[in-house]
Parts: sequence; C-alpha cells; structure tokens
Amino acid sequence: MCTYYEVPGREQLVLHFGDVPEEEWRDKMSPLYRGPFLRAKGTGRELVVGQWGMIPPNSKTHIPTGKDGKRLSTVNARREGMAKSWTYGGPWRKGQRCIIPAQNYVEPYWGTGKHIPWQFSRADGEPWGLAGLWAEWTDPATGEVLPSYTMITQNCDNVPVLNLMHRSDPKRAPDMQDKRTVVPLEKGDWDAWLHGTVGEAEVLIKVPPLVRFVHGARDLTQQVELLDSPDQRK
Repeated sequence: MCTYYEVPGREQLVLHFGDVPEEEWRDKMSPLYRGPFLRAKGTGRELVVGQWGMIPPNSKTHIPTGKDGKRLSTVNARREGMAKSWTYGGPWRKGQRCIIPAQNYVEPYWGTGKHIPWQFSRADGEPWGLAGLWAEWTDPATGEVLPSYTMITQNCDNVPVLNLMHRSDPKRAPDMQDKRTVVPLEKGDWDAWLHGTVGEAEVLIKVPPLVRFVHGARDLTQQVELLDSPDQRK
C-alpha cells in the first residue's frame, strides 16, 4: 500500500504531462489531499486536480465511506478485485483510467523489525506515471462536483527488492505474502492506458524491469504524523 508520494514540479508537469490546471494541489501527497492526475479528454489528455482517495458512489461526504457508513481507505485499488468492487468497478468498466504524476513514492521497509521509509524514483530522473482510476462525486449539500482518484496496486511477492516492502505475515509462506506495489506506466503506453479497451489496459498492469528503479532509505522525520498513521504501518 502506497500512502505517500511527491508531485513533480510545475516545469516537469508541463514537460511530461501537459498544461497544468489553475487549482492548487499538495506537492507532498498523503491520503485525502488534492493532487494532479492525467485523464483522457476526447482523443487527447487533460491534467486535472482531485482528491487522492476515491469517493464511493452515494458517499455522504468527500471522506470515503462504505455502505455501512464506516470510513474506507481508497487511495489504493487492488487490481485483482477492482472490476467487481463497489467503489472501483464502475470507473474500471467505463474506462475512467488515469495516470498519476509522481517524482517519487515511498513504501515501508520492515527488514530490521521496524518501519524504515524507502523512496523509489526512476533511474533516468524522469517522473513516474502511475496507473490509477478516477471518478467524480457530487456533494449533496452544495452540488459541487469533486474529482477523486486511486492508485492501482499489484502483487509483487516474487519481485526482488519490492517484496521487501511492508511487514511480512509470519503465518504465510514467503511467496504467498501478497506484498503490493504500484503500477508504473511507460510513456509509450500512456495513450493505450487512457484510451484503450479494458483488455488493452489489463496487459499494462505489470512490474517494469528493476533497472528502471532507484531506491533507498529516506529520512522522513519531518512527516512524523504521516509515518505514524495506521495506513502507513500496514
């Protein structure tokens, strides 16, 4: 589960993702903050700003809640179950796929027995384009339409380095941990992700070669409130 990433600077956004919107966003992203994401517009693309944490259908507030009214964590969508999910199924079937610009993202390493944040960046210095889904929610009190988005995650039990992230379950075998990672998309695949069929999009959900990653422990002591959050301890 990824619950922290950093948005590229405006020059990088323009260079790689297109014109930036007028709305404000958070550069250091954590759940329920507003960030930019790229979605299809006609045969092209547009960069818009929305809440990181998809708002389910019929949620009474912008804070994601389930049918029972309990709060949900919707910043990450598991690729295995999203097609049938009450929250993600509609956007997936409708082709409401998006690309999330990230200069880097952070995952928790537990190899020493305690949580150490590890940062993942691209080896070529360019920003990541992470696969996601988007939706729009209308505030029943004000009529305001609020875009929201989620990051898709995939299993990485058999992927070196990536399978070191997150706390291991001692009751499960090493290859049955269900460790999760994000879905980086290469630029040449962006149009297929945004405009292609469900089948064409499905084949793009994979782990890229590890040579594209730069990783290492990172001092995030300035984000104490983030690192101590229940989501980040998972």
